[in-house]
Amino acid sequence: MTNTIDVFWSFRSPYSYLVTPGLLRLRNDFEVDLQFRPVLPIAVRTKESLFTADQRRVKYIIIDAFRRAELLGMPFGRPSPDPIVQDMQTFEVAEEQPYIYRLTGLGIEAARRGKGVEFAYHISHLIWSGEPDWNKGDKLALATAAAGLDLAELDTAIIATNPMPDIEANHAALEAAGGWGVPTMVFNGEPFFGQDRIDTLRWRLEKVGVPRR
Repeated sequence: MTNTIDVFWSFRSPYSYLVTPGLLRLRNDFEVDLQFRPVLPIAVRTKESLFTADQRRVKYIIIDAFRRAELLGMPFGRPSPDPIVQDMQTFEVAEEQPYIYRLTGLGIEAARRGKGVEFAYHISHLIWSGEPDWNKGDKLALATAAAGLDLAELDTAIIATNPMPDIEANHAALEAAGGWGVPTMVFNGEPFFGQDRIDTLRWRLEKVGVPRR
């Protein structure tokens, strides 16, 4: 029987980007089913719980994400444009958000089609690898195609079927699992928060005897 791991993940999170190769390796190595469950970033989901006028936390995340990417041998650069329209001095979030709702909805539709992790891998590499203007031209379409999906079909689907109920259900499930940030992987009710906890998750799978492929 395949074991299920819920993967709570955000397109704005650098650590979510950094965990994607590890997720693919995990699925290749163990008989597990990764349930991709994209959530909106804290900046629009529960911004009062994270963003204040104190710059130290953001500065640390930037430093840490760059060095973590270097350690992992992954390309990394601050996204241009940022998936969230936000003043990073005041942390004020704009009312109009042209990117993150679409991206998260596309992630929901990719998950419905059984390719959520693949979509997350290719789209996050496009956004976070340092290439500017990820949103222009055919870049999103090509990254989506690399995941085995068609961007136009996904866009049509999220217009026809509102993804927000699924997104909100993912928010509730993340909270119910005791989580708040991403990436969070949940196996048998046990949360593993952070890109650097995927090795701990692998240890847990081995400890409980999840078969290898």
